[in-house]
Amino acid sequence: MSAATMTAPAKALPGEGRIGLRANLRHIGALVRRNALQIKQDPESMFDAVLMPIIFSLLFVYVFGGAVAAGDRGAYVNYFIPGMMAMGGLNIAMSVGTGVNDDFQKGVMDRFRTMPIARSSVLIAKLVVETGRMLVSTLILLAMGFLMGFDLKTGPVELLGAVALSLLFGSSLTWIFMLLGLSMKTPQAVQGIGMLVIMPLQFGSSIFAPTNTMPGWLQSFTKYNPLSQLADAARALTSGHGAIAHPVTVCLVWAVAITVITAPLAVAKFRNKTT
Repeated sequence: MSAATMTAPAKALPGEGRIGLRANLRHIGALVRRNALQIKQDPESMFDAVLMPIIFSLLFVYVFGGAVAAGDRGAYVNYFIPGMMAMGGLNIAMSVGTGVNDDFQKGVMDRFRTMPIARSSVLIAKLVVETGRMLVSTLILLAMGFLMGFDLKTGPVELLGAVALSLLFGSSLTWIFMLLGLSMKTPQAVQGIGMLVIMPLQFGSSIFAPTNTMPGWLQSFTKYNPLSQLADAARALTSGHGAIAHPVTVCLVWAVAITVITAPLAVAKFRNKTT
């Protein structure tokens, strides 16, 4: 077998483009079940979703919280927990990129591309499962927050809105990292590029600390950083203070724009990728 044959992308099967909505949903459901069973068989794959909110909460609240909030850790908990809701989806989305790349290296995705299913169903199923992992991570984060004294000043509806907004935005970021995972040659490259993207977005935002003490040029960056808008929206929804409509609208626009641009690119890359 020639090298060209081994690296050629799987060709579309006859009738693939005519797969109906009901069949597509059935394929997505089957793939979601497969991915969920993989997590059941490998519980270690949930470590990042389970442990990261615990470790970050303890680290930032008890190590940095006193300094950031001038000794008032209770105030910092109320500031930090909604901000962390913005960060959780970003970290899990990066792990999706490395996972997709690793699946290609192992030939798993090539197997899917020989099956009579819509190419998009493979990526959508992964998106659904990863959104579920984001939800688990967010619930653990909130549990940690309440244990450390997080004070919800609004109500369950507003809290649910903050959770839903963070999940929606995190899901849109998943498309970016799936595209990155499909574009890079190795999982290590995906992780390296991902960290270069994540670090400035996380620390150049209002997630961990107020931005009013930052240099002017950095404040300009944080102002347009979508993670800052998401953190501010979550704080407004859980504290009842501050503008809600503007940051929520900005987050929704970012989420829709990211999905509309990167989802078709990721599906096209999945269809044409060579190993």
